[in-house]
Amino acid sequence: MSRKPSGSVFKRCGCRRGRAGLRLGASCLRLAEDDHGSWFFSLELPRHVGGVRRRIRRGGYASREEAERALGRLQVTGGRVLTVADWLEIWLATRAHVRDKTLRGYSAHIRLHLVPHLGQVLLAELDVGHLDRAFTALLRQDGVTIATGHRVLATLRSALNTAVREKLIGDNPVRYLKLPPARRPHAVVWTPRRVKEWKRTGVRPAVAVWTPVQTAQFLEYISGHWLYAAFHLIALRGLRRGEAAGLRWCDIDLDRKVAYISWQIQYTGSALVLCPLKTAASRRVLALDATTVRVLRRYREEQERWYRAHGRIASGYVFTALDGGPMSPDYLTQTFAQLVKASGLPPVRLHDLRHGAASLALAAGVDLKVVADQLGHCSIVLTADTYVSVAVELALSAAEAVARLVLRAGKRPPGGGRIRKPSAPPRAVVTAA
Repeated sequence: MSRKPSGSVFKRCGCRRGRAGLRLGASCLRLAEDDHGSWFFSLELPRHVGGVRRRIRRGGYASREEAERALGRLQVTGGRVLTVADWLEIWLATRAHVRDKTLRGYSAHIRLHLVPHLGQVLLAELDVGHLDRAFTALLRQDGVTIATGHRVLATLRSALNTAVREKLIGDNPVRYLKLPPARRPHAVVWTPRRVKEWKRTGVRPAVAVWTPVQTAQFLEYISGHWLYAAFHLIALRGLRRGEAAGLRWCDIDLDRKVAYISWQIQYTGSALVLCPLKTAASRRVLALDATTVRVLRRYREEQERWYRAHGRIASGYVFTALDGGPMSPDYLTQTFAQLVKASGLPPVRLHDLRHGAASLALAAGVDLKVVADQLGHCSIVLTADTYVSVAVELALSAAEAVARLVLRAGKRPPGGGRIRKPSAPPRAVVTAA
């Protein structure tokens, strides 16, 4: 028997003795023959939680050298053997250049989904069959959507790509796994019919936007609230909540009517931190309409008076907490939800105000590329896929309103109705031959 630092290579056969049929194992005298039996390896893994021993055994190799090579493929520096759980732990600890929010997402995917389903599989033996079984089971769990499955798979793909670059595995099996497509929920408009159905059943669409009238009603309802300017800006210009919280007065030029969207506020788990934006395309210049400029000027004047009255030092942020520090994006979300409920309007999320700003702009005839730039999208494809259907629905509502206006003027609707007679019939004109 040949000993290796973390495993052993040995020869075995299928010979048995007597009526009981007990295997001879290492005592078979024919094992010394070159063409008898096959080669195996045994490998003991690090003890699992609770001190449970873990050992693997593989066999059927034609020669000692082939078995040793197979054993070597499972070993990394120092003779250590990596399971998928081991590698995911190493990979997560080396993610030094990702945002804290992204890191928390990776950690949750690994802890809740990947380790329970794949953690004990040896990294070097991981194949698409393991993945297929794991993700089939994952998608059958309550509360796990296809979209969640795709995000978990993206985390695993990234981790295994790093393993390929480190030459721990030869290929990434995620390449060969196909999950059902995740369907992006499309926004719908709170039409009178949908509002009636919501009031009857209490069920709301996954993503819904207000009509222009409903948006105006909400802004009128909260006009006296101290965060009116924040919600006004999000509703009309489509900022993300972190972008609104990260906006500083030095980023706004009210005389030129522009705002430079350059940063966002994120909660790192212990503090609010000013961070780079989500993507390079998110860094943008927003044009501000005259009404929004007036709202921001008035808000700045009130903010400065409040600072003086309470002895606060301005932090430079546009929207601040009561202590003058940066505003938590979660606080914006919670406050908005409370105001929507109190207003009696159909429910929308704070992020739906961003959807609404885009949809209203498209319905007003603003060019698709301009709207994509306003939102900070890297491609007009995303903008079109997400918002054009809503813009069409809003445009149809506008068309119906125009038609009703015309019909009230006395025109006949298609298919019936009374025609208003002219006050005097037209005269026939006779011309000389």
